[in-house]
Amino acid sequence: MHIPDGFLDAKTFVALDVVGAGFVAVAAARARRALSERAVPLMAVLAAFIFASQMLNFPVAGGTSGHFAGGALAAIILGPWAATLVMTLVLVIQALVFGDGGVLALGANVFNMAVVTPFVGYGLYRLIRRLWRNEAGRFVASFAAAWLAVVAAASTCAVELAISGTIPLAVVLPAMTVVHAVIGVGEGLITALALGALRATRPDLLELAPGGGAR
Repeated sequence: MHIPDGFLDAKTFVALDVVGAGFVAVAAARARRALSERAVPLMAVLAAFIFASQMLNFPVAGGTSGHFAGGALAAIILGPWAATLVMTLVLVIQALVFGDGGVLALGANVFNMAVVTPFVGYGLYRLIRRLWRNEAGRFVASFAAAWLAVVAAASTCAVELAISGTIPLAVVLPAMTVVHAVIGVGEGLITALALGALRATRPDLLELAPGGGAR
């Protein structure tokens, strides 16, 4: 889902650079007010976990592969604004150090994976948890939130490519959503299991972020 340079036209990547920077600025201000200093190490650990997990690919179909995204997990634990900062840090390191995703396209990748995935995932998680409050509901909510977050980000990416004239929407949207619907199953399982393991071993960490939804 990382868009390389050259796949978006100037009007699209410039607009998304501005939008992405705006979200990051607001996220920094919101997170500074909402989180205590004790939550900063948790953000760093989450960023490291997500970065490492994204390096591991799993086969999907037809020779394609996917990897863990992590936006929904970060949002469930920290809240969506802090998750935006965590995901942005991961994406910046990937683009500048490893060449994974373009530098000019960084705003698009930030919007797709550091804005869309946390906010979509967090919104669905909170909705399901309001309706289903037991442990089974927590598993279902985290799985569904991560799945939908990945599919939503893939759809947004497809629209950006179509707007840029790179690939027609009728071609890229079905291709991206179908593949990432399968990838989302892995994303959902990893998210649900990681959240369950954290609750079982270090529930105190989940209390560090008052805006988080891991309850």
